Amino acid sequence: MEYTTDLHERLVHLPIQANPALVEHAEQRAHNVQNRIADRITTFAGSMRFVYIHIAWFGLWIGLGVEKYPFGLLTMIVSLEAIFLSTFVMISQNRADAKRQVIANLEWKTVREEDKQNRELLNLSNQILELTKAIHQRTTAG
Repeated sequence: MEYTTDLHERLVHLPIQANPALVEHAEQRAHNVQNRIADRITTFAGSMRFVYIHIAWFGLWIGLGVEKYPFGLLTMIVSLEAIFLSTFVMISQNRADAKRQVIANLEWKTVREEDKQNRELLNLSNQILELTKAIHQRTTAG
């Protein structure tokens, strides 16, 4: 629940109204602990704070001489981190795809509803045309 409230607080400050379908999708994602963890990791990994921490970490590791060149342990740690981060990038891409699918489904539903309304309006227009013709015939015939 805390995450959902946090989500609403962030969406309130957007300059445009958030798409209700995306809000509902985000709320559904927020109910799953794994999704919340993945979202927070990808948010952090995509931030400048993440970059600054790594600059400091690598600088201190090398500067303090934690290990000698060619930095085998550091290389292994960074490689493992890259494996996990690439997984979170894929999770983030899947999340973006799911959002696009939600929007596409909503747009398709809207198109179908508009098509139905257009057919109804065309039918009404044809009925009005037929009534107008009938009135015209009666007024000009008599």
